[in-house]
Amino acid sequence: MSDSAAPVPAAQPDKASVARMYDAMLGGQHNFAIDREAVAAFSAIDPQVRTLARANRDFLGRAVRFLVDSGVRQFIDLGSGIPTQGNVHEVAQTASPGARVVYVDNDPVAVAHSASLLSGNPDADIVDADIRRPADILDSPQVRKLIDFEQPVAVLMITILHFVTPEEDPAGLVAAFRDALPEGSWLAMSHATNQDRPDTAAAVGRLYRSRATSPVTARSHDEILGLFTGFDLAEPGLVHVPLWRPAPDEKLPDNPSEYWVYAGVGRKNT
Repeated sequence: MSDSAAPVPAAQPDKASVARMYDAMLGGQHNFAIDREAVAAFSAIDPQVRTLARANRDFLGRAVRFLVDSGVRQFIDLGSGIPTQGNVHEVAQTASPGARVVYVDNDPVAVAHSASLLSGNPDADIVDADIRRPADILDSPQVRKLIDFEQPVAVLMITILHFVTPEEDPAGLVAAFRDALPEGSWLAMSHATNQDRPDTAAAVGRLYRSRATSPVTARSHDEILGLFTGFDLAEPGLVHVPLWRPAPDEKLPDNPSEYWVYAGVGRKNT
């Protein structure tokens, strides 16, 4: 994205965007200089940040394929970000043509590019909304049109809840979506942790507070596990992101805790 292009409405030009930073980490083109500068500062704290972002993206693909194999044909992707290779609808619809996907984001660049990408796809759409307001999402025309709450639904919360502060009640947000889901539904989540590399997590938290549109609250394994209340975790449970159901031929890291993000997928049990 050209830095001289007209600013997207509602963008904050003096702050790096969480969605655009992630796009930059993945080598995308839909970001500004301020986002790339923030990623460079992130890389100074953790040189493998791009590797971590890719591992998280790979988890998303594996989770979606697992969920399709488990019978899910409907997905709500919260904090979906800017479209890049291996989007949820691409993975799900390749595995099961006709699978329906609703993306949700409140970043104007993410919403604009998602709308353009999905314009010819009748089974996928984007909602411009904040996950802190679950009712706005669940009652949106896009969700009402594409999601049948009489059938299993997978809610995806991929590296999004660590942008929800304790005061904003992340457990309550998860519960609001969980309570709306029918029997047989699922939650897939990845979340930054402060358990393995607390100094790194603290430094990244300071970076996001000072330079980005949303702060980061990294959490312990037990705190993240608590967000799955009401869901039974599929094997292998809540693990470092590259360890969640890797491909048989995939080379695993020597020190998984260097990937300071936990990932898990759970089926609703109530």
